Amino acid sequence: MTSQRHSSGRIFWGLVLILLGVLFLLDQMGRVDFGDLISSWWPLILIAAGLWQLISSNFKELTGGFFLIALGAIFQLAKLEILGRNVWHYVWPALIIGLGLWVLIGAFRRSSAARFPGSKEDELDAFAIFAGLNRRIESQSFRGGKATAIMGGIELDLTSVRLAEPRVGIELTAIMGGIDIKVPRHIRVELDGNPVLGGVENKHNYTPGTGAEQTLSIKATAILGGIDIKD
Repeated sequence: MTSQRHSSGRIFWGLVLILLGVLFLLDQMGRVDFGDLISSWWPLILIAAGLWQLISSNFKELTGGFFLIALGAIFQLAKLEILGRNVWHYVWPALIIGLGLWVLIGAFRRSSAARFPGSKEDELDAFAIFAGLNRRIESQSFRGGKATAIMGGIELDLTSVRLAEPRVGIELTAIMGGIDIKVPRHIRVELDGNPVLGGVENKHNYTPGTGAEQTLSIKATAILGGIDIKD
C-alpha cells in the first residue's frame, strides 16, 4: 500500500508556536517588546484563524475562513495606519461585499453541484470553480484524465471502473479547494503529491485481485487546498 500524508495544519500551528516561543525569548532578552508586537500585530491572529479554518475543512467551507482573513486584513491595515484610524468605515462595506460573495458562491454551488448517476466516459475531465461537483465513473476501459477544483469541491467515485491499460495516470489539482477520490481496492495507487500550504492524503488500502495487477498513477497538486484518496 502506498501511503503519503501531509498534515499542513500541524505544520502551520507548529511554526506559529515556534514563532511565539522565539518572540517570548527575545522579549526576555530585552531585544523586542512582546507587548508592543501584540498590540500592533494582533489582527494576524484573525488571519491565522481563517487560514486554519480553510485548511482544516480541506477548503470546502470557504465563507467563514475568508471572512476572518478579510476582517483581520482590514484591522491590520488600520493598525499600520494605511486605512486610517476609523476602521469601521471599511468594515461595513467589506461585510456587505462578503455577504454578496456568500450569496453568489451559494448560487454557484446549488446550480453546479450536479451528480452524475453513472457515467460511462473513458476519460475524466472535471472542473469546478466556486462550486461542488460529484461524479461517479463506471467505465470498463478507463484511460485516466484530470480534475481541477478552484475555490470549490470535487468528489470522484471510481470504485466501479476497470483500467484500459495496466497503468493509467490521472492529474488532480486543488487550488483553494478540495478533491476527494475513491479508488477500487484491487487497483494499486501510486501517488506523487505536491502540496503548497495544502494537504495531500492517501488512505487507500490496496488488496490484490485475481486478475492482472492494475495501477492508477495519481499526480496531486494542492495549493492552499486539500486532496484525499480513499477506497
